[in-house]
Amino acid sequence: MRRIDELHLNHPFASARMLSKMFKREGSLFGRRRVSTLMKRIGIYAIYRKPNTSKRYQVHPVYLYLLRNLSITRSNHVWAADIMYTPMKRGVASFIRSS
Repeated sequence: MRRIDELHLNHPFASARMLSKMFKREGSLFGRRRVSTLMKRIGIYAIYRKPNTSKRYQVHPVYLYLLRNLSITRSNHVWAADIMYTPMKRGVASFIRSS
């Protein structure tokens, strides 16, 4: 399971089929179903394009961009925040970075 996690960090698009082929190249005899079961147990899924991701949901409100015509002239005039998730040995750590 540790090796599956390492391979997934290097190749997040890899599915169970691709990971099982990588294992076969390394000499391990894991099949696609075993790799798929372990991926589900860890909570790892391949990243791929999902359908209709650019269509907006009509019920959700659209907010105005309030900084469009604002000229930023001094420090601390505008603030922004970014949330970053870092994979670690035991789970994921999240950090909030503001600027």
